[in-house]
Amino acid sequence: MSKDNVLFAIIGILLGFIGGFMAAGYMNQREAASRAAATTGQAGQNLPPNHPQVGGNQGQDPQQIFAQVQEAMKQAREQPDNFEAQVTAAKLEYQIQRFDQAIEYLLIANKLRPADQVVLFMLAVANLDAGHYDAAIKWYKAALLKKPDDIALLDGYCAALLGNGDAKAAEEAINKLAKIDPTNPDLQQFRDKLTELKSGKK
Repeated sequence: MSKDNVLFAIIGILLGFIGGFMAAGYMNQREAASRAAATTGQAGQNLPPNHPQVGGNQGQDPQQIFAQVQEAMKQAREQPDNFEAQVTAAKLEYQIQRFDQAIEYLLIANKLRPADQVVLFMLAVANLDAGHYDAAIKWYKAALLKKPDDIALLDGYCAALLGNGDAKAAEEAINKLAKIDPTNPDLQQFRDKLTELKSGKK
C-alpha cells in the first residue's frame, strides 16, 4: 500500500489530533492520574501520567487535514534543510503512531539544530512511545542537560529507565523527582515498578 493510501486511510484518526506535538506550555501539562503505566508497551501509552500529552485541535475538515499531511510529507522530502518542514512532518507521523517515521524526521531536524530543546524532547518522547528505551534515555539525558530540574523531562526519563530495566539509574532518577516534586502523582507507580524490577518480576 502506498504512503498516500495509508494516509488517506487514517484521515479519521488524524481528525481531532492534528494540532501540534506540543504547545508552548507543554512542560506544565499533566495527564490524568488514570493514564496507563509508563511501561505497558502499548503504542501511545508509554508516557508517564505527568508527561505532556499529545493534543490537538478538533473539528477540522478531513480534506483539509489530508492536504496538510500530503504537503508536510512532500516538503520534508523535498526540503531536507528545512527545519520547520521536518518538525511538522514528525508531528504528523507521531499523531498517527508512526513513531519510527517521526524519529527519522526528528533526527534530520536535530542535525539542523542540535541545541533545539523541543526537538530533543520530541525525540525522547517518540523513542519512549516506540519502545526504544536506550534511545529515549539518550535524548532525555540530552534534554535534561539543558533543564536538569524539569519535572516533565524527569518523568519521562524515569519511565524510560524503568522500561529499560535499569533499576539503579531509575531509583536515582525517582529520588531526584521526589526531591524536586514530593507530591508528584507519578511517584507511586514509578516506585511500584521499581520494586517489581528489584524483585525480578516483569
